[in-house]
Amino acid sequence: MPKRKIPANPGPATLQEAVRYFTPDVAHDFVAKMRWPERAVCPRMGCGSAAVTFMRKRSLWQCKDCRKQSSVKVGTIFEDSPIGLDKWVVAMWMLGGCRNGVSSCEIGRTLGITQKSAWFMMHRIRLAMKHKSLEAPLSGEVEADETFVGGKRHFYEMGGHGGIKTRGPAFGKTTVFGMAERGEHSKVRAMVVPDHKARTLAPIIRENVEPGSAVYTDALRSYRILSDQYRHAFVDHTIQYVQGRVHTNTIENFWSCLKRTLKGTYIAPRGWHLDAYLDEQVFRFNHKELPDQARLEIALETVEGRRLTYKQLTRKNVILRARKPRA
Repeated sequence: MPKRKIPANPGPATLQEAVRYFTPDVAHDFVAKMRWPERAVCPRMGCGSAAVTFMRKRSLWQCKDCRKQSSVKVGTIFEDSPIGLDKWVVAMWMLGGCRNGVSSCEIGRTLGITQKSAWFMMHRIRLAMKHKSLEAPLSGEVEADETFVGGKRHFYEMGGHGGIKTRGPAFGKTTVFGMAERGEHSKVRAMVVPDHKARTLAPIIRENVEPGSAVYTDALRSYRILSDQYRHAFVDHTIQYVQGRVHTNTIENFWSCLKRTLKGTYIAPRGWHLDAYLDEQVFRFNHKELPDQARLEIALETVEGRRLTYKQLTRKNVILRARKPRA
């Protein structure tokens, strides 16, 4: 991955400088410039007119075609949020720069908002950090591996002599699959999967890895069917971890960072939110060589068209439909 060009005036370099630098007006202009590098347009759906006039006192644009007023938040992850963009930018700076994540309690204390608002903000930022589906496929030397995320669960056998039994490494956990492209700037893609069987993992690899690439895995039998399109080689971890170029140390390093984040910072994220935490960790890993402001700019480039409501986030609509009607 080529290095991102840093502007001549990089702005703040530390979190302390960012808090001082991004006043409400500066943050507004910064977000607007990232969204509309050339010229502002009407963000209303179906309009997109360039005939807009900016009203500085109200921080709104007036469209001459649809006759409606709109802010820079419309059509983005910031829409309908009463929290100022100066706090949004600082939250994005912190979430993108802290290697092991940052808790919603800490974000709330830093910005002077409630933990509930901070938690909602962070999930909307994670949505902006989600990688684009049309990215170029991984190529060259690619490592693929699966892991299991969640607390340890045991089951006590009743009767007989008793004892503690476990039902395999995936029992009571969520299966996560990832691929890492080797190189000076290694890239990772990771996602939650229903299981670690060949019918699940093989199509994901074929969709995300260019045919003819070298794919290195562990000895799981689910990967054995990859030899038809890839130069597949595996290492048996019961015997050794490295055999020349064949190893999975890059993706294992990513799993290590992910599990430290989940166990040490976020403690116990719900399974249906795990994809969002994966997007956050993938974003930081793929842009780890960049300075903090460059990561902020990359996240701001993808805020448009990604809307997340609190109802969607908490799945209240699903819960309400599942309730039985009153007699």
